Amino acid sequence: MRKWSALVFFLSTCMVWAQNTRFVYQVSTTPDSTNAESKKTEVAYLDTNGKKSLFYAENRVKRDSLMNRMRQTHTFDSSQMENFRSNINYIVEKTPAEQKIVFKDRIGRDQYAYTENEPFFWKIFPETTTIGEYKTQKAETEYAGRKWTAWFTMDLPYQDGPYKFSGLPGLIVKIQDEKEDYTFDLMQVKKLEELPELQQRGQDITITKDKFRKTYLAFQKDPESYMNQGMRFGRGGAPAPPVSRGGNGPDQGKMKEMRDRMLKEIKSNKNPIELK
Repeated sequence: MRKWSALVFFLSTCMVWAQNTRFVYQVSTTPDSTNAESKKTEVAYLDTNGKKSLFYAENRVKRDSLMNRMRQTHTFDSSQMENFRSNINYIVEKTPAEQKIVFKDRIGRDQYAYTENEPFFWKIFPETTTIGEYKTQKAETEYAGRKWTAWFTMDLPYQDGPYKFSGLPGLIVKIQDEKEDYTFDLMQVKKLEELPELQQRGQDITITKDKFRKTYLAFQKDPESYMNQGMRFGRGGAPAPPVSRGGNGPDQGKMKEMRDRMLKEIKSNKNPIELK
């Protein structure tokens, strides 16, 4: 009887892992630590089949869909693009079994990618609490200059979580840094027929994490030099607006306004999720 029960449990677990699942997180960020009013909230997805996962902003999907419609109709409406601005312009691809993370993000006009293989070192505590419908347990880790507190559940057999976080014996339901500048809260679980394929915007430039950080810091110090190379991409990482059928681009006044707002936002982003 025990062997039969163990087999049933094993098979049911495998079935769960084989399903394509979307975990919907509410993400709160504080881009400017000197300005409490800069805190923003948006939605992000963790899509997984148990073997690999993708973490990205919901607004990315909406932005891509809007851009496709604009290309088809040869029109551009900057006000619609503003509705889908995001602080999560990166994509995180994870292969938990290999402890492999591929991070992709845009700096200026170029798309970069780097790989990490270092595992998270978690300290798990006996403390438990119920979050939503899940019984969760406390864990802590330090990563990239921040101390993080996580609450994970073994009710969901995925050793995964939002952003780069993984490696706990269950899914991360909530994780927050010590200063509460960044918070990820699980809001909803959905089943997917298949994992979506995100649109690729040009070729990735593969570099080391150290080189990426140096490039990012140089961009933060002098973003205008990057912008002056040509504004091929709009605010929030969106592709440049399509050229109209008649050969006329979008209103240059609006383009300048978008560029100025983008530069202001970049300069005010003094509080990245990774401090080192």
